[in-house]
Amino acid sequence: MKQEVESEEKVDTVDLKETPEYELKFVDRALETNEEEVASKIEENLVITYKYYEIALNDEEIEKVDTVEEAEELVNSIKEENNEEDLDLTILEKYTQNQEEANTQDVELAKTEIQAKVTEVIEQKEEQEKIDAMPDVNGIKLATLPISGTITSRYGASSSIRKSTHTGLDIAATKGTPIKVVAGGTVTFASYNGSYGNLVKVDHGNGVETWYAHTSKMYVKVGQEVKAGDVIAAVGSTGNSTGPHLHFEIRINGEHVNPQLYLYN
Repeated sequence: MKQEVESEEKVDTVDLKETPEYELKFVDRALETNEEEVASKIEENLVITYKYYEIALNDEEIEKVDTVEEAEELVNSIKEENNEEDLDLTILEKYTQNQEEANTQDVELAKTEIQAKVTEVIEQKEEQEKIDAMPDVNGIKLATLPISGTITSRYGASSSIRKSTHTGLDIAATKGTPIKVVAGGTVTFASYNGSYGNLVKVDHGNGVETWYAHTSKMYVKVGQEVKAGDVIAAVGSTGNSTGPHLHFEIRINGEHVNPQLYLYN
């Protein structure tokens, strides 16, 4: 036996565990009946199925509402407000015999929760797009600039203060400006090194290495693992230098290359 039931409690169907057997009996009119006991016996034999609508983002459940109309309105309004028609927001019709599992959310509160998750997903997507757009050096993504500043000497430039052409890029900045490592890797050198002054070298793998020279302070040591964007040193004017700046080099398999092929272009 299966009976469709309309209810504010999200009841979809009520089934009987067992089909009752009926027997005709004559009962004394004066006999008192226990209605509560009868109702209890009936309730014990019922299987109640609840229905609700789940809203999921990228297959992850976010919220539950009572009706498909509420779910569709939420999904459509969120897509429109975020101008994201390709958002993977889906509506799933769900059934359960667990009443707590069928508990749904007020529509406005549900919208707030869904929007918060959508915002997080959009930000993650934008961040990934930024990473994907970052330059690639021999398979290594460069995630950030080491500093912002004015380029004062380009790769290959000649100067009276050098014996050979320039092997990197000079970027002028105020003394003490934080220097960020451009990609994750391992510090292989952090010491004073002649004309380079205080020099930090980071090995990024795939034969890619970056050098940060003339620093006033070094905040890392050899063997330390660093992540892209970590501050590893501060701008200075140590070694063969005429003023505060960062000398930045990119090397592939030991050979220096023009940093402007990848950054500051």
